[in-house]
Amino acid sequence: MNTNQTEPTSLPPAELFLDVQRASKQPGLPSDEELTRWATAALGHRHDQAEMTVRIVDEDESQTLNSQYRGKDKPTNVLSFPSDLPAELIEELELPLLGDLVICAPVVAREAEQQHKALAAHWAHMTVHGTLHLLGYDHIEDDEAEIMENLETRILAQLGFNDPYAPVSAHNDASVQAVPADNFSDGTDE
Repeated sequence: MNTNQTEPTSLPPAELFLDVQRASKQPGLPSDEELTRWATAALGHRHDQAEMTVRIVDEDESQTLNSQYRGKDKPTNVLSFPSDLPAELIEELELPLLGDLVICAPVVAREAEQQHKALAAHWAHMTVHGTLHLLGYDHIEDDEAEIMENLETRILAQLGFNDPYAPVSAHNDASVQAVPADNFSDGTDE
């Protein structure tokens, strides 16, 4: 994948068919429309059409999946499962199946609070981050991380959100307590 190309701005965004599954009763969940807008922004002009699923879960399901697929026995904020269907089947279906995102609502809420971010901003970040993983972006190597983080920051800015990787600034509100650094996640793939 050549991630150095600039995207044309005159093309319409991708048409996204998003299946949202809600397996969590956590308050403050984003609407289907918000999830669709955020994922569509991440798709940009990379696909004319795409289909994906976002499953919103609680910590038990997240921990089970994270343990099974990543060998990490703890819940995590977002897991991405790219489609591994053969290309000829995707062509036959005439719709590119990107894959599935599993987003853990309690982890996202906790991280947003710890990082002093608006809950919607963190949900948008997790949706954009996971969608980019479905598109083949990664952040294991430093150079890949820089590309992916810059792209996330640009997409989120277009959506009206601040840089998710910017350091937490001092707050005027004395009621906001500092969170020890070892309790922070960087906001992705806890």
